[in-house]
Amino acid sequence: MIPGLILVVDDQKRQRETLAQVLEQWGHEVRQAEDGQAALAMVKGEPVDLILTDLRMPGLSGVELLEKCRELRPDIAVIVMTAFGTIEGAVEAMRKGALDFLTKPIDLDQLEVVVQRALDMGRLLKENRTLRRRLEETTAGFRLLGGSESMRALLSRAARAAETDATVLIRGESGTGKELLARSLHDLSPRAEGPFVAVNCAALPETLLESELFGHVKGAFTGADRNRPGRVPQAAGGTLFLDEIGDISGAVQVKLLRFLQEREYTPVGSDAVLMADVRVVVATHRDLELMVSKEIFREDLFYRMNVVNLQLPPLRDRRDDIPELVAHFLDRYAKRYQRPARAFSAEAMACLMTHDFRGNVRELENIIEQTVVMATNRIVHTADLPSSLTGEQKSDTGDLPTYDMVQGDLSRWLETLEKKIILETLAVFSGNQSSAARHLGMTESGLRYKLGKWKDEDPAGSQLSAK
Repeated sequence: MIPGLILVVDDQKRQRETLAQVLEQWGHEVRQAEDGQAALAMVKGEPVDLILTDLRMPGLSGVELLEKCRELRPDIAVIVMTAFGTIEGAVEAMRKGALDFLTKPIDLDQLEVVVQRALDMGRLLKENRTLRRRLEETTAGFRLLGGSESMRALLSRAARAAETDATVLIRGESGTGKELLARSLHDLSPRAEGPFVAVNCAALPETLLESELFGHVKGAFTGADRNRPGRVPQAAGGTLFLDEIGDISGAVQVKLLRFLQEREYTPVGSDAVLMADVRVVVATHRDLELMVSKEIFREDLFYRMNVVNLQLPPLRDRRDDIPELVAHFLDRYAKRYQRPARAFSAEAMACLMTHDFRGNVRELENIIEQTVVMATNRIVHTADLPSSLTGEQKSDTGDLPTYDMVQGDLSRWLETLEKKIILETLAVFSGNQSSAARHLGMTESGLRYKLGKWKDEDPAGSQLSAK
């Protein structure tokens, strides 16, 4: 049993002293108070871990003591003790925040279990608060979380880069936080008062991306019924963030190279040469050096972008950051959904620490959100985690194609499998396309395209209806 500082409150001296003696024999440090007022004074003066209080006492009752203690120390664990005939009062105390109640005469085996559970919970809540403080200290000024050695080194480089207008190339797997790092560079730069404009280059076809970036004039193409400024002039005085830069076409690469070299651009359909004072940050999950060697990506553009290179490590390579990230997401979603979850048990945290997290921080956040939504207790245990994490549910491979089934038509089987996975993912997220796309690591527009295609092929398919 982990020792703690326990305050026993009871107006019956003999009962109070007997209980204190038992707790001391178990290795706890014990304080005694004969009424609620004395107990309050001790709570103000000492770091009490747990209060065991009688329900009915002269002056402050056990429930009133509970309410005042929670005003002073919201996280303090309180257990009320009551005679059998006043259990209704104990239930009322639990509604107001008591952790548990014991009926007199006290069963020592039950007492040991309840006290240990209360102290374990208090320890977890304290660790959670400590983690949050560490987050504030180690990530000051950054939207990214993590105090591991690799993240500290990255944020140190990022802080130096933020002071300048140098072009930054951010690299990392999907879900590692590339846009958050880009926003942090903007927030910490001399351009912080200017706009931050983000463009997902993978979400737009070549014909639209150039117009999206540099704008167009009326009549430049079919449907261009008016002049439209692009994202580049919108970002003037601030930062332009180009995500998935590895997906842009050769034609757009030429235009972007010119802009990075001269800060000059020409709207689609115009001969005018315009200029914009913009700091550029780009990001990709692709191997740009390999693309350069295969002549898919321009070498001169690569070197123009790669002035400062920031590599975000995958979550599996910075597992020390997982407890801090869990504390952050747990606090965020417990407040958002008004749920009781406040800390993870050691076993549940160990389960998270050993998971591979192919979706990186985005996957971890999704797991914590799911867990918080379903939480019924302040402490999250292994049984509360999604089955995909605990291994309770094995994947079903019975529908996968075999050698005999494929027979030269692999593309059809791959599309069938892709459709099955996407529809099942949509079902898990109750039809929310944004959440499903994020979980699958694809763009929302890409998901909508596939759903529209399948719906056209099968108009009666109700599962494909957009939500």
